[in-house]
Amino acid sequence: MTKCSLLVLLVIYTINANGQAKYPSAVEGDFKVSNFEFESKEVLPELNLHYYTMGTPKKNEKGQTTNAVIVMHGTTGTGQQFINDRFAGNLFGAGQLLDATKYYIIMPDAIGHGKSSKPSNGLHMKFPKYTYNDMVKADYLLLTQHLGVNHLRLVMGTSMGGMHTWVWGEMYPAFMDALMPLASLPVEIAGRNRMVRKMAIDLIMMDPEWKGGEYTSEPKVGLTGAISSLIFMVSAPLQMQKGAPTREKAEENLARTKARYLSTLDANDVIYAFDASRNYNPEPEIEKILVPTFAVNSADDEVNPPELNLMEPVIKRMRKGRYILIPTSDKTSGHGTHSNPPMWDMYLKELLEISEKK
Repeated sequence: MTKCSLLVLLVIYTINANGQAKYPSAVEGDFKVSNFEFESKEVLPELNLHYYTMGTPKKNEKGQTTNAVIVMHGTTGTGQQFINDRFAGNLFGAGQLLDATKYYIIMPDAIGHGKSSKPSNGLHMKFPKYTYNDMVKADYLLLTQHLGVNHLRLVMGTSMGGMHTWVWGEMYPAFMDALMPLASLPVEIAGRNRMVRKMAIDLIMMDPEWKGGEYTSEPKVGLTGAISSLIFMVSAPLQMQKGAPTREKAEENLARTKARYLSTLDANDVIYAFDASRNYNPEPEIEKILVPTFAVNSADDEVNPPELNLMEPVIKRMRKGRYILIPTSDKTSGHGTHSNPPMWDMYLKELLEISEKK
């Protein structure tokens, strides 16, 4: 190894204060799909799909991609949310489970999110009414038509991305070696889950300043109401009590959280993002999933509370399914446990081992 190349490695994989291996810088890109047809039969003349990647794709002697991993974000999130010390710093660094010198990691912005096409780009409520199936179809086109990926070593995602993982397994069952949905359920969005989402949508639309989606400034009252749903969904009572043990601290944290959401969210985008799950329901055709699947949830998840017992009967119908429930502890953070790899990376390691092609 030359002195120059050694220096580059030292720069890329410097060790931070916590002893975690640093990860490579992500590369951003865009892919434009002409005349994308949605499940609704609506057609968008040009759909832009934004994405982030780390690493380089590799293929075997048969031309099949062997090292590609797709990581999908949650509702109102972006692919960029994984590029930080907490997530990437525990998975993508040298010697780690998804070492970016060995794996080709793809983190797309889903339709309606981040820098991909979304209602706030100009069409507002005239934007096609996309679904989770549309979002997965778009990611498949991104991989196959633009990035040259014809097989995935692993499909994984958090929250909405976890639900997309189930959809991937049914829509393209032979396209991957393994699935790891985090903080999700393979069943219809119903009960309290749908109620909270519908409340968020209704609160925005009830605001006179929403103006049918043609507002010139955000409908702050309605959007703040929708943010209340978001705050509840990602809440972790134990951690929130520890972080705000007094009334003053609780209100201070709430004000900071609301301000952060208000600075980043668009009302129409939120409506579409919450409603995209309306037809989601992998349960009827769960037997289509052929590959090892580790479904990981946490016991303090308000979105997917384990007492509903919705996962167990579905997992039993799968050929290679396993349900892992992380107990509530000082280290879990409710729904957000999905973005804390040390809480579940031992299961990822096992999944990669049992799904490895010999």
